[in-house]
Amino acid sequence: MKLTPPAVAPRAAKRPQSDTHHGITRIDDYAWLRDANWREVMREPGALDKDIRAYLEAENAYTEAALAPLAALRETLFAEMKGRIKEDDSSVPSPDGAFAYYTRFEEGAQHPIFCRRPREGEGAERIVLDANKEAEGTDYFRVGDVDHDPTQRLAAWSADRKGSEYFTVRLRDIESGRDLEDEVPDTSPGIAWDAGGASFLYTQVDDEHRPLKVFRHVVGTPARDDKLVYEEKDEGFFVGVGKVQSGKWLVISSHDHQTSELYLIPADAPETEPMLVAAREDGVEYDLEHDAPRGRFLILTNLEAEDFKIVEAPEDAPGRANWRDVIAHRPGTLVLDHVCYRDHHVRLERRDGLPRIAIRRLADGGEHEIAFDEEAYDLNMGAGYEYETRRLRFSYSSMTTPAEVYDYDVETRARVLRKRQEVPSGHNPADYITRRIFATAADGAQVPVSILHRKGLKLDGSAPCLLYGYGAYGISIPASFSTTCLSLADRGFVYAIAHIRGGKEKGYRWYSDGKLMKKRNTFTDFIAAGEHLAAQGFTSRGNIVAHGGSAGGMLMGAVANMAPDLFKGILAEVPFVDVLATILDASLPLTPPEWNEWGNPIEAREAYDYMASYSPYDNVRAQSYPHLFALGGLTDPRVTYWEPAKWVAKLREFKTDDHVTLLHINMDAGHGGKSGRFERLKEVARVYAFALAVTEKA
Repeated sequence: MKLTPPAVAPRAAKRPQSDTHHGITRIDDYAWLRDANWREVMREPGALDKDIRAYLEAENAYTEAALAPLAALRETLFAEMKGRIKEDDSSVPSPDGAFAYYTRFEEGAQHPIFCRRPREGEGAERIVLDANKEAEGTDYFRVGDVDHDPTQRLAAWSADRKGSEYFTVRLRDIESGRDLEDEVPDTSPGIAWDAGGASFLYTQVDDEHRPLKVFRHVVGTPARDDKLVYEEKDEGFFVGVGKVQSGKWLVISSHDHQTSELYLIPADAPETEPMLVAAREDGVEYDLEHDAPRGRFLILTNLEAEDFKIVEAPEDAPGRANWRDVIAHRPGTLVLDHVCYRDHHVRLERRDGLPRIAIRRLADGGEHEIAFDEEAYDLNMGAGYEYETRRLRFSYSSMTTPAEVYDYDVETRARVLRKRQEVPSGHNPADYITRRIFATAADGAQVPVSILHRKGLKLDGSAPCLLYGYGAYGISIPASFSTTCLSLADRGFVYAIAHIRGGKEKGYRWYSDGKLMKKRNTFTDFIAAGEHLAAQGFTSRGNIVAHGGSAGGMLMGAVANMAPDLFKGILAEVPFVDVLATILDASLPLTPPEWNEWGNPIEAREAYDYMASYSPYDNVRAQSYPHLFALGGLTDPRVTYWEPAKWVAKLREFKTDDHVTLLHINMDAGHGGKSGRFERLKEVARVYAFALAVTEKA
């Protein structure tokens, strides 16, 4: 079933605007799609300029008309995906003293219910927060956090009701189920309770959507009286708050993409002035955990250690001069995360592209690893609430194996399966094949590619392929189980993930070789992955649908310009495609911290020229493009709605083909799309239906 868009696509008016940097003048015919009042639109979508709204609504109507023939397919896909979800599912309870906390869903419900029950015995469940009730009457609702205080009397919970990521924190009395009068608006998700549950730290988000200030809120007082605890003066650094596993220290973190600085406050003396751990040094990252019995901090850092190492420092003198190696740097073994319990220190690492867990006994330094056998898999560990424990909880999955949650005794090494992800409609891992292959990049780098397909699929080049990629910020895309991509595999697709440079799949160097003046490696790696899949018979050139979102949407725009004949279709969700204009504009919410990721084209002509060479919007030209579907969110503070809108308008002007080019802007959602688990599945079904249609597999 093919797409049948209306004969006449929307055409944005051309209203040229210019800007000049380094003596170079750029003309942007579609800059008017950025509402001058965009800050207000983030908070109140109804404030959008009427001409811009009319254009976006015309694009949405055109897209719905084009996708109308796929209505039955979309419903079928949605039903399949929904059928693979256990609707009345619940998480494994996480103990904390006398109680255990968990989330559950009810059949048909969009949002989770946060609960607790007595740790021992069969005591009654207590609902802490029913997000479904809180979401009633709203078009968008997303819970940020639900975090109980150390006394377990109150729970701080936050929610975003616009999709613009301005969260409001409220306090709930757990026993009565009623909220206190406290209300703290315009925050980031995440708070840090003091030891007695009398106050908490939070981060305030300003009008540019930048978290630059940390306040302390005292329970029972108005937010206007909250005390400023820390203010970041550099707009390129964002702040956050947290707490070490021991619960003894509150942590204020200030960081950009390559540098961090921490401050500590005793949790039992929250009025204390923050204590600096180590002053920021460009390119040096660090994070700490507390080894309370030995009076020291264990610090994860990349100081003289590209793939990170663990150092120790005295609790009363944590400065860099006192750092001493505990786990020396091991090139090729990237330390991703760590947590310190009373008797054990646990590290999540990646070696040879695969994650592993290493456990160190603090008394004598003895170590062991938790081993896994599959060729490609995903692994996550949860710190839990408790400090004096021998239990480590981790989850494991692969592209064929549904998620399994284990409790692991770090002394006896006994592994207890606590939960296996249920697929109600049925799933047999033996029906699928998962593999990891390597594509050779232009400079010889070996790019890992994870693959899923049905057993028995003919690998003669005839199968269509959906190739997913991201490649930015050091974020690694896991080879984990997905209930949604099975709908493609069951229809004869090869589903593949390209682990391209810009992520950390092969260590920190894999990240640094895909950023700044090496950013083009990200795009050429993805193209190499597609070419290799075709050469090995998994698919063929021109039969690949490329898929990415956010920074991965930039990837989509770049490869559409660079290798359009390799791809049959492009799926770009919230795509960061107007790169040069955005990074040149220091007033936008996220621009200052981005200079360490992409370069600063305002100050450096070299960065300007390099960015201009790949910025997807700036490189649209007269050529044939693949079928393309771009999606954005009106209240998105990360990738603003006008980026995909401008991009599609320019593509329509320049492209020389008759392929379908579609745009959909969620008018009541932001970066993450619609809220609610089933609404999100409908969005996945829509983009997958597009992929099936353009490859004529519908």
